[in-house]
Amino acid sequence: MEGLRIETIGTVLALLCALWLRPWRLLKGPLLTPALAALVLLPLLWLTPQFMPAGLRVQLSGASLLVLVLGWPLAVPLLAVVALLVWGLGTEGPQLALIQLWWLGVVPATLALVLGAALRRWLPANPFVYTLGRGFLGTAVSVFVAGALMRWFQPLGHDGSLVAVWLMAWGDAFLTGMVCAVFAAFVPQWLATWSDARYLRPPGADR
Repeated sequence: MEGLRIETIGTVLALLCALWLRPWRLLKGPLLTPALAALVLLPLLWLTPQFMPAGLRVQLSGASLLVLVLGWPLAVPLLAVVALLVWGLGTEGPQLALIQLWWLGVVPATLALVLGAALRRWLPANPFVYTLGRGFLGTAVSVFVAGALMRWFQPLGHDGSLVAVWLMAWGDAFLTGMVCAVFAAFVPQWLATWSDARYLRPPGADR
């Protein structure tokens, strides 16, 4: 367990920070539906490598999408529940569940939060900035950096090259960008990080 120190400490700190913000209050509104859907679908994504042929690693994160849909404070404890489900339903032990929670969940989710804040600060409020910047490119960067860091801190058992990490990051990016675009167009109430007042205001309305 010595090698899991960073995962354990980081996960505990992230959970404490998220729970301190009382994110469960958001479940009283329309976000309950996507939260329940995530509890069904996300464990399937995380369980996929356990049931594929040896040597074929297809691993999606979904954490960046979860941040855009639910917000970081609610996404982090939900990711912890997903990791518990993966532990209970899968064939691996609790160590893999903790590694997945940190490197596939908390780290890319936090990076997506930071990149999203930077885009809000430095780029105009535009639907394309949201879907392409936060949903697509932001996800690709967040997932790739998290995957690269995982291979730095957890080299054993993660022999995939950075090229493979980069390609899988784009898979996450396409999924997140597509879902964000659909939700923004048809069910914007399912996006905690979306605001009609911000992203759909007429040009020059803030002057």
